[in-house]
Amino acid sequence: MPAKSAAQQKAAGAALSAKRGDTPKSDLKGASKSMEKSMTEAELEDLASTKRKGKPDHVSN
Repeated sequence: MPAKSAAQQKAAGAALSAKRGDTPKSDLKGASKSMEKSMTEAELEDLASTKRKGKPDHVSN
């Protein structure tokens, strides 16, 4: 499942970094915090690896 926006891709990257232990989980805020708890490493990797070119900054629901 590719990221729908640059913000979602960045949040997934931050959550993935924390899940792998590269950054402290206490540094996470907002969406990345909930992503880290609810998604597997493979799901986060899939979102984080999405290219940002052509993606909007944010997408409203």
